Amino acid sequence: MLDPNTRNQHTNAIVTGGAQGIGFAIARQLAAEGCKSIAIAGRTAEKGARAVDQLKALGVDALFVQADVSKAEDCARIVATAIERFGTINGLVNAAATSARGSLVDTTPQLFDQIFNTNVRGPFLLMQGVVRRLLETNMPGSIVNILSMSAHAGQSFLCPYSSSKGALATMTKNVASAYRAKRIRCNAILPGWMDTPAEHEIQKKYHGASDDWLQKAEANSPMGQLVKPDQLAILAAYMLSPHSGLMTGALVDYDQNVAGVIGE
Repeated sequence: MLDPNTRNQHTNAIVTGGAQGIGFAIARQLAAEGCKSIAIAGRTAEKGARAVDQLKALGVDALFVQADVSKAEDCARIVATAIERFGTINGLVNAAATSARGSLVDTTPQLFDQIFNTNVRGPFLLMQGVVRRLLETNMPGSIVNILSMSAHAGQSFLCPYSSSKGALATMTKNVASAYRAKRIRCNAILPGWMDTPAEHEIQKKYHGASDDWLQKAEANSPMGQLVKPDQLAILAAYMLSPHSGLMTGALVDYDQNVAGVIGE
């Protein structure tokens, strides 16, 4: 039986959005499971430097690539830089995303492109780069895409965001089917409402929320909390690791609310 403390010891990973929130929680969990090489990508150098220092303190050969996944050239650079540093990349976590607001009638073409370039094209290009390398070297690998419960439908003010996550859900299953015979697995997690620093900024910016919005939200939640990054990170690391065996093409809802349930 595989030891959960070493189940990612042979994983060399790229984690986008890895300087904070969900991405950093996953990178830290990978480190706790023996992963020795992690490239994290993000837009802010200061946050990236702090994240790298924390990962290095855990014994990880950590690398920060300042990049914006909405840009095709940045996606190529993330993969190339990680391969140059580590030689082998057999794990990819697409956690970077934008949840910019927009309904059907007020979304501009520019906002639509920004959301889809970040949430769909970026993960596509990163998967493309990693899978091409795995095929060249005839190595197995594992991909985890972070989606959202909004992929099931989403609120009216999340029309393009929800649609982008739905597109990534289909892409996840397509990639899983296409490369399973090459031992390359692709799965996804659909978290519900999360407690992250980015969510705090979103609530303040878009919804005029009070400073105690989190306490109010958790008080009204069935299980008394929002999804915590450290909780979700355990599942993401498991899905990336050999412990998840033949699991591929799975879209796992990670929430206390059940899709399709209306009322009680």
